Amino acid sequence: MRAVLIENEKGDASSLFIGDVPTPAPRAGEVLVKIKAFGLNRLDIVQRQGHYPPPPGASTILGVEFSGIVTAIGEGVIQCKIGDEVLGLAGGGAYAEYIVTLATHLMHKPAHMSWVQAASIPENFLTAFQTLFLCSNLKAGEDVLIHAAASGVGLAAIQLARHHGARTVIGTASSTEKLDMILNMTNGATHAANYRTTDFVEVVKQATGGKGVEVIIDLVGQSHWAKNIASLALEGRMTLVGFVSGTIVPSVDLMPILVKRLHIEGSTLRSQKAAYQADLIAQFEKQVLHLITGDDGLGPIKTSIHKVYPWTEIQEAHREMEANKNSGKIIAEVV
Repeated sequence: MRAVLIENEKGDASSLFIGDVPTPAPRAGEVLVKIKAFGLNRLDIVQRQGHYPPPPGASTILGVEFSGIVTAIGEGVIQCKIGDEVLGLAGGGAYAEYIVTLATHLMHKPAHMSWVQAASIPENFLTAFQTLFLCSNLKAGEDVLIHAAASGVGLAAIQLARHHGARTVIGTASSTEKLDMILNMTNGATHAANYRTTDFVEVVKQATGGKGVEVIIDLVGQSHWAKNIASLALEGRMTLVGFVSGTIVPSVDLMPILVKRLHIEGSTLRSQKAAYQADLIAQFEKQVLHLITGDDGLGPIKTSIHKVYPWTEIQEAHREMEANKNSGKIIAEVV
């Protein structure tokens, strides 16, 4: 089969190329899927640069989310059959014509979804679902602050929080265009702040009557740390999902964490055990998947596609993401 490979095993976007590798075969409990489309994620860039090795036993090929058709099943698989249209999550291997993954890590593609829309869901929506409800224990009526709100995870988190009954959802982003997007979408943010030109702590105070937010979802890291602590309400919960601004905070005042009894947690999805991921996927498929429609659909939660590339233009797709140009998902179609 053909797959996107990395020349000399790591490098910049120009190191990506399509080459030939053996087609994997499913073992017991596994499924072989012919990929129609796959989603790009920032972890793909970090892995391509040589800083994020895949989990033990996972494919070294990039890509953790995809949509496609089941073409072979391993012994003991009862969750799906050959010919089923699916979307799924994997530890790696999605930048390819075929992928092998656990049958428990697949969801049946709703008939109303395109391959592109389906491929945009697994990593972002599962991350948002896990972060909001399993890590942060979001409750109806609470206030939420979501950073990188125009990213795939951010857009998913905004909609899930609103649908779940959050009172206030404040999103931050870096441009007027992105802020307009998160405010005007169905189940969009109730408030927004350009973190480059506005102190989002003040926006939080105004939106919450000075109380602060109960929940923060942060994909940014270092640059937002102090303002995040200031934005949290008493017994607030902050979950760190990413660190695009860096990982080292030069100076930390521990007093507010103690005085406000704050809960701060880190969350990853790719490194979780297979059983945890399978349970998360099952919960999500049962509770949320049927609520998601395409960009022009009528459902309460929508996919958001920034741009679709043929996978032969994977270098340009990576450059688009690295330049932080996307609002929503970048998708590659396998053609």
